Amino acid sequence: MSRIATVICAAVAVAAGGYWLTQSSNTTPANPLIGTAEAQEADLDTSTIVEMVQGAEDAPVEIIEYASYTCPHCANFHQGAYKQLKKDFIDTGKVKFTYREVYFDRYGLWASMVARCAGPEKFFGITDLIYEGQSEWTRAGGPAEIVDELRKIGRLAGLDNDQLDACLQDGTSAQTLVAWYQENAERDGIQATPSFIVNGKQIENQSYEDFKKLIEDELGS
Repeated sequence: MSRIATVICAAVAVAAGGYWLTQSSNTTPANPLIGTAEAQEADLDTSTIVEMVQGAEDAPVEIIEYASYTCPHCANFHQGAYKQLKKDFIDTGKVKFTYREVYFDRYGLWASMVARCAGPEKFFGITDLIYEGQSEWTRAGGPAEIVDELRKIGRLAGLDNDQLDACLQDGTSAQTLVAWYQENAERDGIQATPSFIVNGKQIENQSYEDFKKLIEDELGS
């Protein structure tokens, strides 16, 4: 079984069963957000997932990033090359930038649900916070501690506890996100993160200077 297929199965199991701690069935969960819950059957409509986009809709260059919130290389990209890319090309209307989540583990899925909780307006700001704090929240301890740290990031971005609870407990949303990821990954042949699609051509992670040259070539400058 491929890595993507394995992760899909694991993530779907997490989404369907809720967010649990590994413990015996007669033990009360330490955190209700990851307590066991019966799976609810639902028709998953991946068209309901909002694409998270920055830049001009009619920009001459389109970049799609596939990234996982638990991927250190993705964090490095977002703390470095992405900021320069945004300044030079996204904010100037030359690049339309789309961010698509990859779920290699349940923690990345939970981070995605927090990032999306306030909608597109705050998504990229929360994403920045998640990547900035990646080394802390991913090492916070077990699932309960990691959820608590993600909730702190959400509150820092202006979300309240009720909003966060609703987002993190939405099993249908979790399952739909995983199905959406699977469709995207299979269509675009995504096997690693970060991966990029530039005007329809897949490229690997690279330095900002290499990215800049690639974009300028696409722009014809």
